[in-house]
Amino acid sequence: MSIKSDKWIRRMAEQHGMIEPFVSEQIKTKDGERLISYGTSSYGYDVRCADEFKIFTNVHSATVDPKNFDSKSFVDIKADSCIIPPNSFVLASTVEFFRIPRNVLTICLGKSTYARCGIIVNVTPLEPEWEGHVTLEFSNTTTLPARIYAHEGVAQVIFIESDEVCETSYKDRAGKYQGQTGVTLPKA
Repeated sequence: MSIKSDKWIRRMAEQHGMIEPFVSEQIKTKDGERLISYGTSSYGYDVRCADEFKIFTNVHSATVDPKNFDSKSFVDIKADSCIIPPNSFVLASTVEFFRIPRNVLTICLGKSTYARCGIIVNVTPLEPEWEGHVTLEFSNTTTLPARIYAHEGVAQVIFIESDEVCETSYKDRAGKYQGQTGVTLPKA
């Protein structure tokens, strides 16, 4: 097994459509404005957050149940940034659409800029032959409101290539989140 470099990521994105849209370098500014960086890094890819957010709310007193999820647990907004209430969370998705090769597993970790503000990014591994937009969970662990920015870097995806191809991929299992677009809520 090996962690893949920027050269491998560029080749897989450009020749096999592994990441779309793909940014082949680190972007740190746009029109003179500092951004939270995104794009290809030394051994990973920094993903961006899209501009559609589902903010957790208890207005309807719904119970959070992964087997019977009530969509009234969230308020939907579309904006260039999102305020996460104290001790709460928001769901969003990546700008990028991924097509993971059969012999690759990815791990996604939050960027230090957000971690240092008490914002934790949670993403489960992207399994072999999974494809779709990644649903992101942002947890605000502070007692203060916290802001996240759309179209800027939020997390880094690390690609781990196996020495052998898996026997059964996510696609083979017809995984319930295969091909998801936008923010995808839990499915039983």
